[in-house]
Amino acid sequence: MFVKKIYPISTVLNWTRRYIYYFIVISLVPVLLYEFADWKWLHLPWRPIGLVGTALAFISGFKNNASYDRLWEARKIYGGIVNASRLLATMVNDFITNEHTSRNYTEEEFFDIKRRIIFRHIAWMTALRHALRTKKAWETTNSNKSDKEHMKEIHVKEYHLALNEELTGYLSKVEKETILNMTNKQTAALNLQSKHFKELKLNGLIDDFRHMEFKNIIGEFFTLQGKAERIKNFPYPRQFATLNLFFVWIFIFLLPFGLMHEFDQIGTSLINMDHKSNSFQFIAQNFVWFTIPFSIVISWIFMLIERVGDVSENPFEGMSNDVPITTISRGIEIDIREMIGENKKFIPASHPQHANTQM
Repeated sequence: MFVKKIYPISTVLNWTRRYIYYFIVISLVPVLLYEFADWKWLHLPWRPIGLVGTALAFISGFKNNASYDRLWEARKIYGGIVNASRLLATMVNDFITNEHTSRNYTEEEFFDIKRRIIFRHIAWMTALRHALRTKKAWETTNSNKSDKEHMKEIHVKEYHLALNEELTGYLSKVEKETILNMTNKQTAALNLQSKHFKELKLNGLIDDFRHMEFKNIIGEFFTLQGKAERIKNFPYPRQFATLNLFFVWIFIFLLPFGLMHEFDQIGTSLINMDHKSNSFQFIAQNFVWFTIPFSIVISWIFMLIERVGDVSENPFEGMSNDVPITTISRGIEIDIREMIGENKKFIPASHPQHANTQM
């Protein structure tokens, strides 16, 4: 039986609790002035506020759709990396032979060649992961207190281990130094891979056609890398993101002024019903105080939509609902190392996929 996993409401409330404190104050102050200072003029007609809320719902929906498109495109990019990596391992298995060599290579030599190619590919994925985890000024975990606090509960491997440490064991000393000395380290890894394929061709281990196929797969990895870098380095346009946030706060500030008079009128109509119950009369006389919980709930809904859109804009940042690029990369590593016949006891185990971890 399929069971849909529900995101815990307690986690969402904890993540947005700072905003809830603001909503309590914003909704409480007008009601206090309305009731205790007897400022009965302190209200706004509900219709224009409702129009603002309707317009805001459309704008927020547009932003969230655009943010989700960025998140889904990032996931598709890593789906492409998964498929292309498996294809690379298949090509490494089938294309490198003694067919055109001047001497016969042993199975051990072939395995060493395959292992070098696969390990270099893992180094490329590792360098790409670290590049995508680099902090950008517009990312929410740099500025938003709630997101900073939430990130303390998430283990993001790239924030705890340096690239130099993660590359150890996958590259020779010379290759590792070459990559680390380059500005774009993932590009340097693919360049080394391309040079190795050229050496294989010159040594007769692959023919021209197979060399071209290896070059094509390198081109595919460059394409996927470029797409991921585009999402990472070009944010959701700031004018849309900023204006939407301003509109949300304007609506939240106006909301209690519109609800207050509406609830007061409902209370007056209840009093006129001449109900004999004392508790009923008490509720009717104080019905305006329902402005506070309703205002908080409506404000929270709109702000939650805004926040979900914010954190979805940057799918490689490391938040709990981002693309789990480290887990995916580890899965690829296991697959391709098994495909070339490496002993399983030397292959690292897969990471558990928790909703609250980016391992």
